[in-house]
Amino acid sequence: MTTGAPTSTAHRRRSPARTFLPLAIAAWLILEIWLLGLVADAAGGLTVAALIAGGIVLGAVVIKRAGRRAFKNLSDAFQQAQQGQPPTAPRPGTGNALTMLAGLLLILPGLLSDVVGLLCLIPPVRAWIGRRAGRLLEHRMAAARSGSLADAFQQARIHQPDGKVVQGEVIREDRPEGPDRPGPDAGYRPPLAP
Repeated sequence: MTTGAPTSTAHRRRSPARTFLPLAIAAWLILEIWLLGLVADAAGGLTVAALIAGGIVLGAVVIKRAGRRAFKNLSDAFQQAQQGQPPTAPRPGTGNALTMLAGLLLILPGLLSDVVGLLCLIPPVRAWIGRRAGRLLEHRMAAARSGSLADAFQQARIHQPDGKVVQGEVIREDRPEGPDRPGPDAGYRPPLAP
């Protein structure tokens, strides 16, 4: 009986991440439940409830502060762009992604996730994780094959109907410009491709 799906004689190998990720999540959940049971036996159920509630409140505060900082950075970048200045590059380790991840880990009920979330809030640890993640991302982007999603981040391209790819930018020259009437293109222009 056929279902219409193409059959392949060569079996695709399953990546180790797809194999071990469900097992790691299950082990993490079992460890979290076991740790909460140990704390409940030693200190009582009220203590466990207070720890979980405290983690939720602290995580919400961390995420709210990181969101406000991200909005402030975005508005500062827009103001710099309106003034014709190139945007300032953020310092390494000052991003909001790991701070928001720390807040999310604090919100999740469990002691192990709270400890990892608190570790992500320490600036040297956050900077180290940021550097490692940046290097891993650069390595994956460099190793990606052409035409993949990673290629889209490396260059901006315009696809023509005939299939050719043309790189470029549009420069508008339909109105007179002089020293007293600078055009909107006279300011900072970010590069087209890195």
